[in-house]
Amino acid sequence: MGNAVPIFLPGNMKKTGQRALILSIIRKGHLDAREIYRLAANEQPRLSLSTVYRTLRRLKDMGLVEELHFDEAHHHYEMKQSPETCHLVCRECGCVVEFDYRLSPSLKKRVEKEKGFRITGGEIELTGLCSECQKKY
Repeated sequence: MGNAVPIFLPGNMKKTGQRALILSIIRKGHLDAREIYRLAANEQPRLSLSTVYRTLRRLKDMGLVEELHFDEAHHHYEMKQSPETCHLVCRECGCVVEFDYRLSPSLKKRVEKEKGFRITGGEIELTGLCSECQKKY
């Protein structure tokens, strides 16, 4: 991990090499626990899958990572993003692409007024076929 970005853990979480490695892998985006484990085990062979699960649960509880559900039996993890996140999810291969799009302020105001609801964040999930899967059809 020569060009790794420094990882800063909250003061109440012990800074271990395993936790820093798991966080650096999560920064790659939208990986499930087994993928995180596989990548981490390449660098730290003594790391266990249960350690990955415990670390993910702790990081989620601390608000550092998000657990995403894309109609699958397992969860994907990513670094905590802004209050508005958008994802493209391929129906065929399951790949996930994140993109930035801020909900229109006028749309927010209209929905808040019509529904009497104060919007503090949002998530948009669009499904379809990625460019690789489109080539199959």
